[in-house]
Amino acid sequence: MSDEDNRYRFWGLYGQVAAEHDQKFLDRYTNDMESILLFSGLFSTVSSSFIVAMESNLSPDPSDTTNALLAQLVQIGLGNLVAAGSTPVDPASTWSPPASAVRIQMIAYASLSMSLLAAFGAVLGRQWLGYYKFYRYGYGRGSLENRGKRRQEMFDGLVTWYFDAVVQSFPVLLQVSVLLFEIALGAHMWYQQPSIAWVIIATTVSGFLFYLLTVMACLISPSCPFQTPMSMILCMSGIDSKIIS
Repeated sequence: MSDEDNRYRFWGLYGQVAAEHDQKFLDRYTNDMESILLFSGLFSTVSSSFIVAMESNLSPDPSDTTNALLAQLVQIGLGNLVAAGSTPVDPASTWSPPASAVRIQMIAYASLSMSLLAAFGAVLGRQWLGYYKFYRYGYGRGSLENRGKRRQEMFDGLVTWYFDAVVQSFPVLLQVSVLLFEIALGAHMWYQQPSIAWVIIATTVSGFLFYLLTVMACLISPSCPFQTPMSMILCMSGIDSKIIS
């Protein structure tokens, strides 16, 4: 058998193996991007509703101006002009939002921003996957060997540019967004009804500890089934059981 025949058989077999690998690779990340888009859309709606409900804490109550005007009219009616003149007509001019409300809104807006950023990343991820899918063989032109080399070049680019780590960072953003939302929700309820806030805090802490345990378990044992995007990123960064121990 000639060298040309061997090369043809090699690249033919390479094409079969590469096609099978690429199909699994594309299906996995496409499903992940769709899940991120769906969850981020639903979560952004909930987060936006929460932010709108708290907007009243950042602006003065219009009824305060009405009450101030009524109090001034009462003082004038009683002939107490000095007291009437000392009452501000527009309390909003001297009003400022509570520092706690501003901090809670900052956390809530950070949560919403991360959720939208995760959705934006998922859209980019789908575009990157589409580019790899349709152009990994060089527009389908050329010999079997040339198309195989083109595919290998693009696949090497995925590894060189840490495609896995970048794509895995999108669900991490979404998870951080959920954590920030829970913190803002618990802090908001703390000033409204502490007993309800304790339920939110306990749930948030329990979920966070459980998440940390799954990440630690995955780092200690690579065969652990509770893999998360965070554990995969840490493994790619070289953080494993040897460093932990």
